[in-house]
Amino acid sequence: MGLYASILPLVAYAIFGTSRTLAVGPVAVLSLMTAAAAGKIAAQGSPEYLTAAILLAFLSGLILMALGVFRLGFLANFLSHPVVSGFITASGILIAASQVKHLLGISAGGHNLYEMVVQVAGKLGEVNWATVSIGLPALLFLFWVRSGLKPLLVALGMKEKAAGMLARGGPVVAVVAGILAVTFFGLADKGVRIVGEIPRGLPTLAVPGFDWALWKQLLGSAALISVIGFVESVSVAQTLAAKRRQRIDPDQELVALGAASLAAGVSGGYPVTGGFARSAVNFDAGAETPAAGAFTAVGIALAALFLTPLLYNLPQAVLAATIVVAVLSLVDFKVLSRTWSYSKRDFAAMAGTILVTLIAGVELGVTTGVLLSLVLHLYLTSKPHFAVVGQVPGTHHFRNVNRHAVVTPEHIVTIRIDESLYFANARFLEDTVYCVLGNRPDLQHLILMCPAVNHIDASGLESLEAINSRLKDAGIRLHLTEVKGPVMDRLKRTHFLEELTGKVYLNQFDAIADLDFDCAKAAIERTGKVTEPGTEPCPSQCIAGITETRG
Repeated sequence: MGLYASILPLVAYAIFGTSRTLAVGPVAVLSLMTAAAAGKIAAQGSPEYLTAAILLAFLSGLILMALGVFRLGFLANFLSHPVVSGFITASGILIAASQVKHLLGISAGGHNLYEMVVQVAGKLGEVNWATVSIGLPALLFLFWVRSGLKPLLVALGMKEKAAGMLARGGPVVAVVAGILAVTFFGLADKGVRIVGEIPRGLPTLAVPGFDWALWKQLLGSAALISVIGFVESVSVAQTLAAKRRQRIDPDQELVALGAASLAAGVSGGYPVTGGFARSAVNFDAGAETPAAGAFTAVGIALAALFLTPLLYNLPQAVLAATIVVAVLSLVDFKVLSRTWSYSKRDFAAMAGTILVTLIAGVELGVTTGVLLSLVLHLYLTSKPHFAVVGQVPGTHHFRNVNRHAVVTPEHIVTIRIDESLYFANARFLEDTVYCVLGNRPDLQHLILMCPAVNHIDASGLESLEAINSRLKDAGIRLHLTEVKGPVMDRLKRTHFLEELTGKVYLNQFDAIADLDFDCAKAAIERTGKVTEPGTEPCPSQCIAGITETRG
């Protein structure tokens, strides 16, 4: 099915794709997701299992095509990079663990890491040492080829590009050596499991039958496969395009990947996407147009017609070794420490994705990562950063009073809002303003500085109206500065600006110049004072328990 998924899908992408070097086909992560989803329908290897895999490709293609036609590629943005990284790391561990049984020559199963480890541990007494004797050397050889062969060839005088291409041929050498070992030493008779007969010829074209119950069972899995495949493919395509100062069209990529998966679904394959390893080889080989994929499809079609008998004696242990080495390159634990040091929120999403994927499976792992990212985002933005700001002496700039020596008028307080105002943080803004109001009995003007406010929803508008009303009752005028055009357009469609007790200024300096001329000149006069950093109460200091200072 992997061969079938590497013929027509490549031709379909060559017709519709926008990347000149992306190589489409089966990849490890989608293979794992397909196996997990199809395994819920039927036993592995059964006709129903194969039907489910084919239908997943067809459904995935329909979903991707629909997303592309309606230009909904932005939905993939909800799958953050930490979640994708965590999912790929966990998937690499799961795939590698699933191949241990083939390296040891035992029968074991399991749907998660715990079950796999327990079952393998329980069968250690049944290890086939003939299998180990061929699988372990293949594994060690492939690990060495990945890291050591290229430097050795370069040291011997070979050009770096040629050495890199030759090093990528390591799996071919391992496969050939494994086949020869089984053939000449009769290892199949000693319990070494081989691939056996692979159907020879090209796939027949057929549209999967419509079975609503089966379609409904696989629809959720197909949607996740579509999103994961799109994110992986676009990231690879954009990386390679940037190296040649080219560009891709994400929405058109959705259509192209959808066409590729549909082609897989009607030709006996399973879901496909753009893979990094094949695309890197394609890029290094000098591919200039998507036609390179079409030529690859011709080569694979010829292999399916004439070369499959040669793989009869391929040991499953060697095949497992190539898979283990390939997928472990996806596992990156260093990214965990880097993410922890940079963003605890992203680390939580990544770690949650990894743990749930390893324990409960790939679909629940991805879903958990997305939900964690959204919940943590809402939590963080519900307590956004606000700062009391003052004027840097001798300039038109205004900075946080806790970080800079600034000039602050005694009867004016400016709060800079560093987040859009929406339902999750609207009440927080009210609490912040009322706390400042309680600590400044001499206050005459309150300015909300809004350079980072990109959106104000209905809840945010209601909070602004409540603040304006309460300040009016206290004899304080409310002003806005540096309001962005789109935000101002929305405010003009309401009664808020008519009821505003103060003014809306183009910039903060104009507001201070109008409300306190002496302070605008940054002079220390009767109405102004120089505030040393950390001496002026700011929202984060006067509202204990509501937020923490984040700078």
